[in-house]
Amino acid sequence: MADQDATRAATHDPGNPFVNVPIEVTVCVGKARPLIRDLVNLGENAILPLDKKVEDPVDLFIGDRLIARGLLEEVEGSDSGQLAVRLTEIADLQSGLG
Repeated sequence: MADQDATRAATHDPGNPFVNVPIEVTVCVGKARPLIRDLVNLGENAILPLDKKVEDPVDLFIGDRLIARGLLEEVEGSDSGQLAVRLTEIADLQSGLG
């Protein structure tokens, strides 16, 4: 518990040099396992089915570490059509997401 408190304090400390470092988050919407012969035959407008449905949660990763899950949404307002993720579950970074 003390580690979590220290982490929270560090992220809210404006003097902490790490809070302004950008980091890439990857959102995984699903996976496909086509045969190579099917993959090389794909052309423009082909459809590659994934293992998830549109309403299923997506996984958020930093590197290969799962950090959260969420639901895809469309950004409202002037950025019409832009996707966003509403977080529904945050991983316990000590033990992973359960």
